[in-house]
Amino acid sequence: MSQNKLSLEQSAYLLQHAENPIHWWSYSEEALKKAQELDRPIFLSIGYSTCHWCHVMADESFEDQTTADFLNQNFICIKVDREEHPHIDHLYQSVAAATAGRGGWPLSVFLTPKQNPFFVGTYFPKVGRQGMPSFMELLGHITGTYKDNRAQIEEQGTKLLTELAKPPRLDKKVEFDGHFPSPA
Repeated sequence: MSQNKLSLEQSAYLLQHAENPIHWWSYSEEALKKAQELDRPIFLSIGYSTCHWCHVMADESFEDQTTADFLNQNFICIKVDREEHPHIDHLYQSVAAATAGRGGWPLSVFLTPKQNPFFVGTYFPKVGRQGMPSFMELLGHITGTYKDNRAQIEEQGTKLLTELAKPPRLDKKVEFDGHFPSPA
């Protein structure tokens, strides 16, 4: 029996992922508590049903058993329909803009179990190309960063969310430099 929890959802986008071998959760308190209970980082994937690159990433990576096995062993995977939860999409698109200079869909967000973001990107290909790492290369880097620099990423994520919560001011720059620590 699949541990993918999306088959009972109402969202057309979430239902498109109900047969993926990834143990997807919908965005819920239960999923967030599970990440804390297991002390695993969260892979938060945000998209919508008619998004071209969302479908490409699903076909290339989310339906791949090797990728699913790695995600299932190392992360709590949460799928979000941006049309169902625009407030969640807005928050993490803001994080993407602050850290990477741009956002888009699919939005791939990596969070600590306390929900502090430590890496944000959009589409990642199955095979690296044009200077973009493959999704599996990225996952290896993310797990290493999480294990080796956890205290630093927790602190950095907290600072980032604090800055984003402040009203914008023209006379002050955000102190976050846009770079996350890399594994030693």
